[in-house]
Parts: sequence; structure tokens; C-alpha cells
Amino acid sequence: MFSAIGLKKTYHPKHGPAVHALKGVSIDFGETGMVFVLGKSGSGKSTLLHILGGLDYADEGELVLDGKSTKNFSFKDFDDFRNESVGFVFQEYNLLPTFNVRENLAVALELQGKAADAEKIASALRRVELEGMESRKPNELSGGQKQRVAIARALVKDPKIILADEPTGALDAATGNAILTLLKALSDRKLVIVVSHDREFAEKYGDRIIELADGEIVKDSAANVPEKDAKPNDGAGEQRP
Repeated sequence: MFSAIGLKKTYHPKHGPAVHALKGVSIDFGETGMVFVLGKSGSGKSTLLHILGGLDYADEGELVLDGKSTKNFSFKDFDDFRNESVGFVFQEYNLLPTFNVRENLAVALELQGKAADAEKIASALRRVELEGMESRKPNELSGGQKQRVAIARALVKDPKIILADEPTGALDAATGNAILTLLKALSDRKLVIVVSHDREFAEKYGDRIIELADGEIVKDSAANVPEKDAKPNDGAGEQRP
């Protein structure tokens, strides 16, 4: 179980008023499933994702993973959390341009203090259908292939959670569908949280959709509920585990 409890985050720009990015956000996530976080620019969705992944820190509140709270985490504890429990997939891929595909995945293992296990790397690449491309550099790959490498880099760490920040934002619709189909398949065994502006993708692939506005959750409802199972006023706007 992964939970966010009372997350608050305020930014203080040099010019202009303070920006309250998150205003006490609490969410309980399951161990698996595909959760989309939607919201307009400035709604707090990227801030939320960065805090969930330990890339940024809340001013107040905590994360709880398998009963362990971040409230008293040291910097090393956060490093361990990022390296062991979370895999990241970014819109711009964030691949090392001078490294080939194999080396980009090896870095993720080395950051965990592990050897660059050839079989782990090969297995991750098979799961994203990139066998035989180990020696290619990022500039020899299409956008969709780069994103698959980014997903393989997350998978090779065997994290409990995959966080994807606008993973289809730089891709055409067909390639975007392929990437989300892959992430959806992975969500059978892992928790996948996707920040997106694309409601159509969210409704097509999401098990759950959380909507943010002005740093607060304004809706939290299951996606793809069969009409025969839907109930009037079935809790739209409530937070669900």
C-alpha cells in the first residue's frame, strides 16, 4: 500500500505572491493498477508526482509505503526510496545521449549499488520489445523507442511504483497508444501513476482518474466502469483506495 497524507507545498518566487501548489492532498493507492492524474497547467499535478517519487519534498505531510513513513527520512533514505521503490518515465525521456541502450539501463542498476546484470537488462528490453537494440544510441531511435528505453530503465530496477510524467506528450497518437498499452500491461503487477493532460487516454486506459485544480483533489473516480454496474451518484468526487 502506498499513501500520500496531507501533502502541502508552497513555492516562493522572487517576484509575485506565493504559489500554493498543493493544499493538503491525501490519496491511498493500491499495490497495482493504472492511475491517471489530470489537471490544467498549474493545478499541482506535476508537483504531486515529483513528491510521490521523492524528487521534491512536501512542506507538510508524508508518504507511507508498506507501513514506512517518510516523515523522518534522511537524505539517504530518500535516495534509497527513489532508487529501490520508484521507477520514473519522463516526457523528454532523459536518456544519456552518449550511452547506448544497454548502458542507459546499466546506470539504473549501478545507482542501486548493483552490478550491471546482462540478463536483467535483456529481460527488461524484452518486456518493452526492444531486443537487439542494446548497442544503439538514443539518436538512432524513434521517439517511441526512446520512451520504451525509458520504461525499460524503470523496469530494470524492479520498482513497486512506476511514475510517468506526460509519457505521451512528445509522441504522435498511434505511438502514444502503444506506450500506454505497454504501461497498462505493466500495471497488472505494479502501481503505475501517470500525469497527463489527455482525458481521452485517461478514460481509455485508467483504472482510476484523479483530477486536481488549484492544488486540491476535485474528483477521484474509477474509469471504465461498465454501465450496468454504475450507480446513481456513485461517489464521483470521493477519494477511493
